[in-house]
Amino acid sequence: MPSFDIVSKTDIHEVDNALAGMRREMEQRFDFKGTKGTVERDGNTITILADDEPRLGQMHDLLRTYVTRRKLEIGFFDFSAKPERAGGDMVRHAVTVREGIAQDLAKQIVKSIKDAKMKVQVAIQGDELRVSGKKRDDLQAAIAHVRGMKLEQPLQYMNFRD
Repeated sequence: MPSFDIVSKTDIHEVDNALAGMRREMEQRFDFKGTKGTVERDGNTITILADDEPRLGQMHDLLRTYVTRRKLEIGFFDFSAKPERAGGDMVRHAVTVREGIAQDLAKQIVKSIKDAKMKVQVAIQGDELRVSGKKRDDLQAAIAHVRGMKLEQPLQYMNFRD
């Protein structure tokens, strides 16, 4: 029976490369001279430490620029956490790298496919979805339907098997 998986994974090595490029540019730019701004990654959390709010905005722009240069989608990064005060006048912002499909998003995708009355079965397997059906065309229609949903989080369609 043909099937494929819907996953949401990012290449963490490319994220590290983007952060390294960002650090190099911060060292060379004139407007960052004498500042104490840093960028570090620990697991799936990127911690940005800046001198003030405007500098934090510049660092966000740099992060977005370098991530897109490395051909990563900016949708993998969640900037929704509120910046917090650190020691002195410093500002700290934790940006999370989204990995896997959250349960509420998975249920939303399953419900949408079922409401479209497609001839496929969808199973939630941890942080990914397995879609199976009798015909290859049904699976391709399911992929087109999920792409048409315009979700915030980027998805990949892998392991297409006949």
